[in-house]
Amino acid sequence: MTGWAVRGISMGLVNVVVRLLLGAAVSMWPLSGSALRWVAYALVLLVIIVWAGIDGIRDRRKHPDPDDGEDLTMVWLKAAVVGGLLGGLLSWIVDFFVDFSLGQNGLVFELTSGAAFTILTIFIAASVAVFAGRQIVNREAKKKLATSDAERAHDRQLVNAGQENRSTQSEPARSEPARSERQWASEHGEADTEVFSAVDADGKPRLDKRGRHGSADGS
Repeated sequence: MTGWAVRGISMGLVNVVVRLLLGAAVSMWPLSGSALRWVAYALVLLVIIVWAGIDGIRDRRKHPDPDDGEDLTMVWLKAAVVGGLLGGLLSWIVDFFVDFSLGQNGLVFELTSGAAFTILTIFIAASVAVFAGRQIVNREAKKKLATSDAERAHDRQLVNAGQENRSTQSEPARSEPARSERQWASEHGEADTEVFSAVDADGKPRLDKRGRHGSADGS
């Protein structure tokens, strides 16, 4: 059995059950008939909205692309037609077996005006609920996308901060060789040096005026 048939038969049965409860309540509290009818109508709307809303949520989660989604409009239109006609027919039949009245409407009225009102109620409420369900899923998807974008941006900031820390730590390491070279140069600058005696061109030691060997720097 297809989806629209299941929904149509179910909505027809819901319509009959609600009318039975309404007839029993009105027979017990006849002065509250108007309020009880609004309560019964709200109960039928609640069933339609919940069911159609779940359909919209499931369809959008299964098909994120709107072009690939199921045509729930036609599904619920067919279900509304089946539910309206079936509900009117069953209500007319059940009215013969209960002690209270379900509206005192004839079969022609139940299958025309009564069925039309039920069809419009089911179809309009279901269309709105399907749209709302799909919008709920779209909003959830947007929130997840925004959250993932924020997490990616945070990760990029952490990576950039790590690169900056590594670059700042590498700069002192580059300046260490310069300090070590300066330290080596200063240490060797204070080292003792040996002074050799000056020699002549023929290789003999040069004597100063006092007859002592002279140094290479003349001292």
